[in-house]
Amino acid sequence: MTDTLPDRLSVDPSSPFYDEALMQRGVGIRFNGAEKTNVEEYCVSEGWIRVAAGKAKDRHGNAMTMKLKGQVEPYLRDEAETAEA
Repeated sequence: MTDTLPDRLSVDPSSPFYDEALMQRGVGIRFNGAEKTNVEEYCVSEGWIRVAAGKAKDRHGNAMTMKLKGQVEPYLRDEAETAEA
């Protein structure tokens, strides 16, 4: 597997941007320099992330999301943990 991350990635299995192998490996997101742990989807080229909006659900039972714009930096968690140790 390559260490390059896709431009766009989602945690929703029904999304066309979902990648199970990357989800199992662990992907972290830095948004405007801050670590975010509640990211549902991101796009690096367009500069946005989607985060859950509280506990609200839509009519299908999925979490309601908000789109935040800024600088998005995805990274692989297993590499970051290895570098810290």
